[in-house]
Amino acid sequence: MWLILIKLAWRNLFRNKRRTIIASIAIGIGLAALIFTDALWVGMEENMVRTATASFLGDGQIHRKGFRDTQAVELTINQLDEVVNGLSQEATVEQFTPRTLAFGMITSSANVSAISLTGVDPSTERFLSQIDDTIVEGVYFEGDNNRDIVIGAKLAELLEVTLGNRVVVTVAQSESGDLSQEMFRISGIYHLGGDAMSGGMAFVRLAKAQEMLAIGSAVHEIAVKFTDTTYGRDTDFPFWGQYSQGDNEALSWTEILPQLQAVFDMSKYSKYIMGVILFGVVVFGIINTLFMSLYERMFEFGVLRAVGTRPFGMARLILFEAGALAIVSIVLGALLGFVLTWIFTQVGIDYTGIEMMGVTIQELIYPIMTIEPFIWYPIWVFIFTIITGLYPARYAAKIAPATAMRRSF
Repeated sequence: MWLILIKLAWRNLFRNKRRTIIASIAIGIGLAALIFTDALWVGMEENMVRTATASFLGDGQIHRKGFRDTQAVELTINQLDEVVNGLSQEATVEQFTPRTLAFGMITSSANVSAISLTGVDPSTERFLSQIDDTIVEGVYFEGDNNRDIVIGAKLAELLEVTLGNRVVVTVAQSESGDLSQEMFRISGIYHLGGDAMSGGMAFVRLAKAQEMLAIGSAVHEIAVKFTDTTYGRDTDFPFWGQYSQGDNEALSWTEILPQLQAVFDMSKYSKYIMGVILFGVVVFGIINTLFMSLYERMFEFGVLRAVGTRPFGMARLILFEAGALAIVSIVLGALLGFVLTWIFTQVGIDYTGIEMMGVTIQELIYPIMTIEPFIWYPIWVFIFTIITGLYPARYAAKIAPATAMRRSF
């Protein structure tokens, strides 16, 4: 019985090949759009995480409690030696680097600007940030001159300075609050991200920054890079609790940059909304196809009812036709979605320069294909098509034999 229904469904479905193909393509395009959108969001998410964490943030950071809120110079990391020794022995930590952070002023002969002065250890900083890779003029802390300073291209433009020019940096010292001024020579100019990075930050050697801030060998921040990037997104990872002791706090990038994680959470709902819209459009195509097929065979349905076919049997035949339409659409949609996604995984999509939630996209976005969309979306298309087919199936089940045969003439 089931084989007969399947054969009848396939035969009836292709009685009008043009209509079936058009309906299948419409449903398939909706499925392909969902598959491609899913791959694009995965690729965009990975791109933005990599940009945010690799440019400067790191997978996680360690600070003194309260430092992130107040940026107070005196709030340096407690028990620094123990923290550094512990990080050196962590199997999950690939690299880490210490930093000092302080607000200050930078002055040239032409202009003055507020900056965030960052003291770095060049030997380890190059593994946690991309400053050294984005140098457009000069070099990144070569030699041992502790009066070298590296600034962004936008800041250099504002100060009207070039390589070799001298600038004066002013910061407030820890505890006393006395002003400390030092003259630096611009040894490198970088171009990275938006205005916050390229126009508001300046980098000097760690020892010189510690001297200016009068904090000895203390630091304000340790940026961490894990062996696996998934650790940075796992807020339950034991690392955070282990290093959030002694009045320190260890935070993942999801807590340091919560707005970016919020965007990723919102993207899930946007995919659901898009799916509802696409399926809402497709539903009319399904109903139209099934009803057109039903009206073309009204006489046949009348005869079937006249010879004793039960209403459930009539409805079941329509549902089998809906299932056959779903299978054809799924095959077309999956193939189209695979080809479309594969093409863009090779050529990428250029969104470079666009800033979103404090993260500036710096490289092409490549969609990432996973197996889940090719499983779950087709299943939902099949279920949705069957549910949509319940309406024409109910209509067919209620057909009266005399009425059906009379309408066919």
